[in-house]
Amino acid sequence: MTDTTGILKPLSSGALMIDGKAASAAVLEEVKRHAAELTAKGIQPGLAVVLVGEDPASQVYVRAKGKAAKECGFHSVQHTLPASTSEAELLALVADLNADPAIHGILVQLPLPKAINASRVLEAILPAKDVDGFHPINVGLIAIGEPGRALVPCTPAGSMVLLRKACAALGARLAGLNAVVVGRSNIVGKPMAQLLLAENCTVTVAHSRTQDLPQVVRHADIVVAAVGRAEMIKGDWLKPGAIVIDVGINRIAAEGGKTRLVGDVAYAEAVPHVRAITPVPGGVGPMTIAMLMANTCVAAHRIAGLQAPEF
Repeated sequence: MTDTTGILKPLSSGALMIDGKAASAAVLEEVKRHAAELTAKGIQPGLAVVLVGEDPASQVYVRAKGKAAKECGFHSVQHTLPASTSEAELLALVADLNADPAIHGILVQLPLPKAINASRVLEAILPAKDVDGFHPINVGLIAIGEPGRALVPCTPAGSMVLLRKACAALGARLAGLNAVVVGRSNIVGKPMAQLLLAENCTVTVAHSRTQDLPQVVRHADIVVAAVGRAEMIKGDWLKPGAIVIDVGINRIAAEGGKTRLVGDVAYAEAVPHVRAITPVPGGVGPMTIAMLMANTCVAAHRIAGLQAPEF
């Protein structure tokens, strides 16, 4: 096996770690190149991020997104609004951004204050500028098997990049493989299942109420864990040689009163069973912001009437 992608790192067990940091760096380099070419034509990709309220985690995410946008050479704008902002005021801002030719991607950071209907706000974003991939038009395009016409939600899109690169490096084909997605959220589980179907996988969507979940998972060549429960999927649930994409990010207690991040898969237990696995942290997480930048680059090309790059 020759890994020309540089994302597979050998583990002592003989399994391979899928390095999301290396993969995200490669995606961002591609984005920078395409953005520079577009800017040379007089079209600088523009991303607007809207933050309502003072949620500390949201503030961290928004800063990271703004930093990445500037590093990619984008026109980057942040709108920080007080928690008292009304739904009408937020919708008015979205309308302004929809009409702004310098903005190609609009992201409204979730969660929003309870007084604001998040669905109404997300649906107000033009589908062509919906770089989070949450608009029903983009969701529908993925559902009918045309993700190439959609803006795909960033976490599933990043997971698919890791999966494709891992399979390519391993000399494996996605078509025909049995994939189990554990989790049915609109943000990750459902679009992930649709993307795997588009790759001709045989897909099962499982969740916390699936009967005999361990046995369902044992049939999977590919396991995508996106259920949001710390280390729920045990090592002996996994088929020998499976490829595991762990989307979960859970903070648990650690020694000395500290905390640590773990995924939805019990990583140490899983490693002896699998062929390749993403770690937490350092797996899917870094891909999410990289794919947000990729979506913005794609949106800028499409809005300009140019052939969009593929990532």
